[in-house]
Amino acid sequence: MTVINALLFIVLLICLVTDLKERKIYNKVLLPAFVAALLLNSFFYGLSGLGDALLGSLIGFAILLIPYLMGGMGAGDVKLLAVIGAFQGPIFVVVTAIYMALLGGLVGLAMLIFRKGLIQRVRNLFRAILNMRYGIKPQFNQQSTLKMTFPYGVAIVGGAVASFLLDGVVM
Repeated sequence: MTVINALLFIVLLICLVTDLKERKIYNKVLLPAFVAALLLNSFFYGLSGLGDALLGSLIGFAILLIPYLMGGMGAGDVKLLAVIGAFQGPIFVVVTAIYMALLGGLVGLAMLIFRKGLIQRVRNLFRAILNMRYGIKPQFNQQSTLKMTFPYGVAIVGGAVASFLLDGVVM
């Protein structure tokens, strides 16, 4: 295991714990990790390493920017995927995003199925869709919506780990 991989695993573990416990991914973890990723990639791989780190970071940031702007994602999640891209480069971050989306979808589906009130939520969803046909904006209970969310950092970390285990290949 390289120094770059080891440091990324430490960052992933810290972000996983803080996201699960506090629902936050801290800048005081991500910013030094980002700088370290740029420096280490520059040191080990020269200018091409720095270029890959910057491109990977930009791609990671761009992948989650729209969900963040739409309110479905926290800023820490966006920055975490950018840091993963800075450590591992553009191909790895794209593969991570694919696994992240699959894992996030599975967790969301499991939450819908196993939490109480499934039938009522399905009714409300269909009612909201029907109302949108008539120009009525759906109203959701913020408290119940918050209870249905999960810390998406878990899916991001899971996607990165899957990418490592599967050597950055999408099956």
